[in-house]
Order: sequence, then structure tokens, then C-alpha cells
Amino acid sequence: MDPAGAAMLTDVADIVSAPDQSAESLYKSIGQADILVVRSQLPADLFDRPNHLIGVVRHGTGLDLIPVESATAHAIPVANVPGVNSQAVVEYCVSSFLTLARQFNRMDKTLRTDGWGKARAFTGAATEIAGKTVGIVGLGAIGASLATVCKQGFGMRVLGYQRTAKNMPPFVEPVDLDTLFKESDFISLNCPLTDATRHLVNVTRLRSMKPDAVIVNAARGPVIDEVALAQALREHWIKGAAIDVFAEQPLRTDHPFLTLDNIILTPHAAALTRESSAKMGVGTAQQILQLLKGERPQFLVNPEIWEHRRRLIDGGAA
Repeated sequence: MDPAGAAMLTDVADIVSAPDQSAESLYKSIGQADILVVRSQLPADLFDRPNHLIGVVRHGTGLDLIPVESATAHAIPVANVPGVNSQAVVEYCVSSFLTLARQFNRMDKTLRTDGWGKARAFTGAATEIAGKTVGIVGLGAIGASLATVCKQGFGMRVLGYQRTAKNMPPFVEPVDLDTLFKESDFISLNCPLTDATRHLVNVTRLRSMKPDAVIVNAARGPVIDEVALAQALREHWIKGAAIDVFAEQPLRTDHPFLTLDNIILTPHAAALTRESSAKMGVGTAQQILQLLKGERPQFLVNPEIWEHRRRLIDGGAA
């Protein structure tokens, strides 16, 4: 947790870190915790273990790391801090578009190893993003903000896909996924991981993309079929990709992505800047303080249990 958030808790709580991310460590740790702060995947059965939790707070936005249904069944409040990392992720996506379009990643490596002339040769494949078509999968806070930057900053045509077109910015053209993949020059994945989005990017959709198109994933790793994407990049079905999240994390050392020169790899860092980390830490600490006072956390995600929880507290059973 950022020092700004940790400092808010100094007088009211001891902050204890699990020794590692293994299920066994979490099983051992949960019994001693009053509030669980989540930054990595929790075991599905964690809340079935003996505990006296008064709340769980996601240090970030994505709730797929938490078995929320299980928490709800055990009347454990769950909260997150939505929106605090939106700007960081938007900047990651746009910078990835620019880097891949201009081939800066390949120029840099080639200049260091093979010299000036060979590096400059990549300018023959460099493109501008102004006026191109961007397809955004998931138009929540991050996707909508990205759409605005692409439209207003670069004059791009913006295609969007989500389960419902409700609340899409008016300049976004709602389309189905197949149309989005066929017509986009740049694709950004900003959707949650669900059964419907798992392997949303597959061989068929990669085959349908333009040969100069690029794809960026700052959502969740399993949204992409990684074997299919590795093949698409290796055989140059598409121009390139920027991937921040993976099906298995940390990225294993023999992963096929590591042998490719047309992909940018980052260690789940798209949402992490000094600014976003401070906001996440403070937002998390604020809701911990609310829970410790018996108050409803600002961003409670399972509100249906709150009254039941309050009755338990008032009756001395919590």
C-alpha cells in the first residue's frame, strides 16, 4: 500500500502482509485478519475457512480476484476503489498504440544491436494514428475515457462493444465484436473477465483483423487465447500487440511471447503510477476506516448484505 494510505491506518490497525500469494499462506493468514486487502487472486473457498472478517477491500477496481458470491453468502462486505487508475490505463493504451504504430520498440532494440541504418528501415512500416479506427471492447470508466482521448486528441473513428450500448459516449459507434475486429486499426481490451469474455480474442477474430492492426490488452490475461495470439504475431497476421496481463502470472520464462519482436510486454503495470498508487492507497484506507467504525464503505459492491451485517453487529454477533 502506498505510504499515503498506510499512514492513515497507523493508529488503528496493524498492516500484515501474507508471506506469498499461495492459497496455503492465505488460508493461514485469514483467521487473524479483521479486514482483508486484496491485490492478487483469492482461493474460491477462502471465506469458508474460520474467520472474523468485517470486510474485504480490493486495492484497485477488478473484482474477479475476489469470490464475491462466497463473501456475500457469508455476509462479508466487499468494497473496491473504482476509477482511481483510469488515467494510468488510458495513457498505457494510447502510448502502446503510438509505440506500435511508429515501430519505436523495434527501432530501439535494432539501433542498439544492428546500428542506425537498420533501425531507420522500420520507418517504412511506421504509421500515424490520427484518423484511424480504434475499437474498444468494454466502455466502462477506462474504455469511455480512452474513447474520448482517441476521438478528441487524434480524430479517430471509435467503435465500441459492450453488452449494452447504454451510457456509451455519443460519438462511439456500437458494433458487434466481429465488426469491431474486422474494421479496427487499433483494438483495446478494457473489459472484465467473465465466462463471456474468456478467449474473446481467438484464432477466428485474429484472422479477421487487418494486417496492419494492433491489439492492446490491459484488461485480464484470459480474455486472449495466448497460443492463438503468439501464432498471429509470429506469422504476421497482424502488426503487433502490447500485453500487460497474462493467463498465468508472473509470466513464465518459456512463454512464446518472449521470442517475438512485434510485441510489447509489461508486468501488469498499466494501472500503476505514483499518482494512481497514491489514490488507490488512500481510497482503500478510507474504506477500511469506515468498516472499522461500523460504517458502510463508500464503494460497497454487495449492498444486499449490509442490513443483515448491521443487525449482526448491533446484536453483538459479528
